[in-house]
Amino acid sequence: MSNILAGLFEHHSDYKKLENDLENSGFPSSDYIIYLSSDPNNAQYLASVAVKDSTQADSARSIFTQNTVIKTYLFENMSIDQANYDTIKKYIDARNRAEIHNSPDIKIKTSSDGMNSEVKF
Repeated sequence: MSNILAGLFEHHSDYKKLENDLENSGFPSSDYIIYLSSDPNNAQYLASVAVKDSTQADSARSIFTQNTVIKTYLFENMSIDQANYDTIKKYIDARNRAEIHNSPDIKIKTSSDGMNSEVKF
């Protein structure tokens, strides 16, 4: 069974260029799916590519990077037939909830020299 490399892309990136790059790198059209949304509020699109080994995964990841991928996800033991939009989105959502995100920089203020018991009135 193959693995699925999924990528989340900004809407301004050209999905047709992504298709051409994948096919020029040896991925047939039956080995990838690009999920487009007709909803104007949904600004991103998603792509899934079936990869058989780490060499193909690296090749697909490189193509994703050239096409301004936001984030990639590797799903093991999944075929392209199982990679429908709802399933991929559910797995991506679960991974994002489980991921520990970086917290913003926190500035800790220490006590400054202020009033103390030696203050004279």
